[in-house]
Amino acid sequence: MTILETERTIVRHATHDDAPFILQLLNEPGWIRFIGDRNIHDLDAARSYIDERLLSSYLKNGFGSYIVIAKETGTPVGLCGFVKRDTLDGPDIGYAIAQSFQGQGYAFEVNEALLNYGHDTLGFDRIFGYSLPENIASLKLLTKLGLTYERDQDVNNSGEICKVFVKVA
Repeated sequence: MTILETERTIVRHATHDDAPFILQLLNEPGWIRFIGDRNIHDLDAARSYIDERLLSSYLKNGFGSYIVIAKETGTPVGLCGFVKRDTLDGPDIGYAIAQSFQGQGYAFEVNEALLNYGHDTLGFDRIFGYSLPENIASLKLLTKLGLTYERDQDVNNSGEICKVFVKVA
């Protein structure tokens, strides 16, 4: 199911057909360094991740992380969307663009559209974003998207303190 389109992308629900892309994305050095190793090492594990993390969120919350497809080629370029965490007072916007597509403006283009979708369609009055302090590209993106630094917090109860940002409707 398509959630939205931007000039260069289609943002849609994940399916089991996305397992090869999920397997590749979740094992990229940037994902492992800044998001964490999810121990996804084969297609069965990727399909389970899709079921447990993506599809279940669509059903439970009415939103989740979506597959981002380049219109021109039909190639998946990233995973972007909203996550509901017990440690935040609202959904947070999360994003990961595959290494081979980074630096081409996809993260800004898609997340700007998602923020509007979150406020206008899903009715979110506050949308959070967070990043590890050493992920400079992510911190710059959150600021460019109009989110404002609010506090430092261990968002994932992992012992890692993150920079938390928020955008109010």
